[in-house]
Amino acid sequence: MQLEGKKIILGITGSIAAYKSAVLIRLLVKEGATVKVIMTPLAKEFITPVTLATLSRNTVLSEFFSYDDGYWNSHVDLGIWADLMLIAPASANTMAKMAHGVCENLLLTTYLSARCPVMIAPAMDLDMFSHPATLKNMDILRERGDVIIEPSSGELASGLSGKGRMEEPEMIVRMLISFFDPQGSGSEADRFHDMLGKKILVTAGPTHESIDPVRYIGNHSSGKMGYAIARELAGRGAEVILVSGPVSVDVRHTRINVVNVGPASEMLAECLKWFPECNACVMAAAVADYTPVLRQEKKIKRGSGGLYLEMQPTVDILRELGKIRQKGQILAGFALETDNEKANAQKKLHNKNLDFIVLNSLKEKGAGFHLDTNRISIIGRDGSVIDYALKTKREVAADIVNHLSTLMK
Repeated sequence: MQLEGKKIILGITGSIAAYKSAVLIRLLVKEGATVKVIMTPLAKEFITPVTLATLSRNTVLSEFFSYDDGYWNSHVDLGIWADLMLIAPASANTMAKMAHGVCENLLLTTYLSARCPVMIAPAMDLDMFSHPATLKNMDILRERGDVIIEPSSGELASGLSGKGRMEEPEMIVRMLISFFDPQGSGSEADRFHDMLGKKILVTAGPTHESIDPVRYIGNHSSGKMGYAIARELAGRGAEVILVSGPVSVDVRHTRINVVNVGPASEMLAECLKWFPECNACVMAAAVADYTPVLRQEKKIKRGSGGLYLEMQPTVDILRELGKIRQKGQILAGFALETDNEKANAQKKLHNKNLDFIVLNSLKEKGAGFHLDTNRISIIGRDGSVIDYALKTKREVAADIVNHLSTLMK
């Protein structure tokens, strides 16, 4: 029994997929886990507490109080007791409340009190799952370190077909087993732990090159891609140093150390500081190629004539890291091209001593600055090219980390 002695809270929400929770409980108990079930009030409309209590061999909890004797079901005690909290199925409604700290029922208050890892298995119709609000709420939960068990694609309760089916109980249990066993083998173990013990440097966002105390030269980079890569790495066990230019996105994760910088010179200094102790670097930042020769100490006033700035090249950070990299270190960069994309990207890869380069194109619909989607090609040092379909930046980050993981093995 591979979950012997593990204490698991299973949260069940109002979804037709709640019927799968009976099988999930049975499999968890069979593996030796002690399971306590917490249901939202609406979940009881889909499956009865009697069924789940029988399978779990524990009283099913839903209310804060027992109205027969006034006994209080303590969400604090439950949060301390558990080794892991699994919410399966997780509805869009419950995930939205989890993301924003709403605690109107016992399941939500227990989630906010839990000291243990949390895994979430969403289940909903395809349009609900792909809605920007749902995607944003899942990003918020990931940023806090919660693990999202991606739903599968197939026929849904609505009769439509698409992504939104809760992952099958057998697969969820295998994921739990691998989560508790970092030394385990197989694809599920790899998914959670392939970066365990690794330290990775990631850069993100633009750099701001000051003209005067008020103005700067920059670019349109939002930092979303670099931050998504950092989250993916941390979620798979890596310690991440995230050197970030000025962005509006945020990340909070115990394994991500954010180092904020402004101009390219500061990003260079931090990269040179951290890279020697890292196993790899993914340079996703859009670093300015030029910076003003002189920065005015006072605000430049409007005049009747034109304004001319003398610019000088910034130091090429990737090239500098390529010079100092040690045997075994992996170095990856990004290329955003508007013409001769693959030829220019391959030239950059070889000139800067990279292991692989991620190519973006502004010509691709749905790819580019400030979007939540991207379409990439990964070009290897050996000339190999892997073209990917348009995906969310979170999914793109997973593809990039998968490629990095393969090289690091």
